[in-house]
Amino acid sequence: LADEIGLNKKKDDLDAFFVRVAAMVRQGQLVENRKGALGLPKSMNLVTGRVSAHRDGYGFVTPEAGGEDIFLPPQEMHELMNGDLVVVRPSPPDARGRFSGKFIELLEHGNRTVVGKLRQERGQYFVTPDSQNVHKELLIPAEDINGAKEHQIVVAEIVRGPTSRSMPIAKITEILGDHLAPGLEIEAAIRAHDLPHVWPDAVKNYVSKVPSEVREKEIADRKDLRDLPLVTIDGADARDFDDAVHCKRVKGGWSLWVAIADVSSYVERGGALDKEAHKRGTSVYFPQQVLPMLPEALSNGICSLNPHVDRLCMVCEMKVDDAGQVSRARFYEAVMRSHMRFTYDRVFDLLEEKEKPTKDEEPLIPHLQALDNLFDALFAARKKRGAVEFDTVETKIVFGDERKIDNIVPVTRHRVHRIIEECMVSANVQAAKYLSDNKHPALFRVHANPSNEKTEAVRKFLGTRGLTLARNGEGGGPAPADYAIVADQISGRPDSRVIHTMLLRSMMQARYEPENSGHFGLALTDYTHFTSPIRRYPDLVVHRAIKNVIARKKAEYTEAETEALGALCSMTERRAESAVRDVTLWLKCEYISHHVGELFMGTVSGVTSFGLFLELENVYVEGLIHISALANDYYEYDGDQLRLVGQRNGKVYALGDQIPVKVVRVSLDERKVDFEPVTAEEFAAYQAAKENGDDAVQNKFSASGDTGSKQKRSVSAKPKGKAIAKPEPKAKSSKQYSGFGKKKK
Repeated sequence: LADEIGLNKKKDDLDAFFVRVAAMVRQGQLVENRKGALGLPKSMNLVTGRVSAHRDGYGFVTPEAGGEDIFLPPQEMHELMNGDLVVVRPSPPDARGRFSGKFIELLEHGNRTVVGKLRQERGQYFVTPDSQNVHKELLIPAEDINGAKEHQIVVAEIVRGPTSRSMPIAKITEILGDHLAPGLEIEAAIRAHDLPHVWPDAVKNYVSKVPSEVREKEIADRKDLRDLPLVTIDGADARDFDDAVHCKRVKGGWSLWVAIADVSSYVERGGALDKEAHKRGTSVYFPQQVLPMLPEALSNGICSLNPHVDRLCMVCEMKVDDAGQVSRARFYEAVMRSHMRFTYDRVFDLLEEKEKPTKDEEPLIPHLQALDNLFDALFAARKKRGAVEFDTVETKIVFGDERKIDNIVPVTRHRVHRIIEECMVSANVQAAKYLSDNKHPALFRVHANPSNEKTEAVRKFLGTRGLTLARNGEGGGPAPADYAIVADQISGRPDSRVIHTMLLRSMMQARYEPENSGHFGLALTDYTHFTSPIRRYPDLVVHRAIKNVIARKKAEYTEAETEALGALCSMTERRAESAVRDVTLWLKCEYISHHVGELFMGTVSGVTSFGLFLELENVYVEGLIHISALANDYYEYDGDQLRLVGQRNGKVYALGDQIPVKVVRVSLDERKVDFEPVTAEEFAAYQAAKENGDDAVQNKFSASGDTGSKQKRSVSAKPKGKAIAKPEPKAKSSKQYSGFGKKKK
């Protein structure tokens, strides 16, 4: 290779070359075979990617270069753990269109830290993983339990990985507390997902020297916007304020200012704080708790656009015409002073004239009304370009005393949320255009077109609902407007939410990349993230790039560094989402565990060969009706139409169906909830008894519920009946047996 590329054969050059080749092998960019020859993975029909393991023993490999995930059956997972970087050889797709793979080589271990519950059996200690992504128990030598007691939740570090014949061996490094202790689920998620959560001493030292107020010397060369009535509009529980807005009507349109906290002035590239922010990548928003990307002195202090104090900011000033198009934009560094801290609900009430403004709010009302009018133009432009609108429901967990869950409620989004969202989207678009026009390397927010496999699958599903997804996009694929048309067509339909979910699942995951490839969902050709540098590292990188363009400086990041940054920031975003999802799922299971035996109405949200997933109405907790709990019949799984069909009685269970159910089992350790269907008559009687306060009728149902003790909750009872489960069918349909001949209750 050295001869082929004409490398000077000086020892230092060759040494550097060998180091680089070795690094490429470690990273999976090159593969070394058993004879020592090097090859490109693609040319050898090999794929490099990260393993996502499942508790049931199988896993998936997400290719580093992008593309469809590759399924790994249990026999290929013997030596692997979640997060491992591996080389696999994909096989042709099966009858379901899914690629499976054969494990070839382990390149790099993933997270070596596992959170779980310590148990003892026959004098040996084991840790049962808490995560759904860890499929093996860990063996703990007696000398490495470090004072932990059985049933405690612990953090274990793997010291020897699994082999085809032995389980992984680990040592306990931290005791988190007793099982089910309040708040423990967040501490467990932080460790399980390897989220950085301790500020290094170097960061603490640096932060201690950060000023609490803007100094005069910092604003000398900045545009002074302190008299411009910029305001922040956020949620009631927000503590860090990234963005402020101001709008006024001008001839032919509006002038819009979007001011963003200038975090880059306080986070020096390559410094201790920058390295830690780089490692964290994003703030993580757990229920009632935040793991911030920046220390509180910055995120809630000097960088936060708090009201009535001077703050450094980066500004995107735009002229928007009556058609909602940005005709002119410019970026500059400024100093500002927020004139008011508004909440979404307060602005909504003021615009709808539900409440009268205070004396301080009165002068700001015309500017809020200008924002409101601007939104109509921006939203009309959004609709015209065909941006996709998804009707999804976000939920919020409401806590009472001692972190006891009082309720799970939907988050209400109204017009003011959309106003701010459209202002931020406009600024993000202009930032992407500014950097592209100036040919400056940067990170862009890329949302690729859906893959052919996913669009064909969703087309089949839509066909069963009398709907069509057109082919007006690139290469005969759908355009964003085609998705938007379907979304409009299903408005008001009882199955609209299920269809929205299926459309959303057919889309690709957005990523951070060095190429400005556009955003499919927003129907935009230029897009990046500029508006949240307090909580997202990519936005901080974009700010640095814009400052370099303004100052006509060279790029701070090379192309290779930018590409690596994109991969890292995409990973930290997914890691944060996964951690929050784990905590939310645990809390929902904990909440519903107090309602075992009660009856609810559920909506079918998923159909598999082994049963139906349902989401409880007005409770927003999902669980499973195992196929053995359905009415006596053979049930055939129809993979194309995502439904179960009774062979004898013709009964069909499909997405969107409503089924009254009883909560029969909850496993907190496995994050699983089991339901059983009840008759419409039983549900009506239960509801009537509940409304009338008839405890006798309610107790008749709840007496058979499996609540279990705190320790027993981790044991999931086997479903009743004799269902023949085929979780991995080879054909498009499979027959399931559900308690045929069983006596009816």
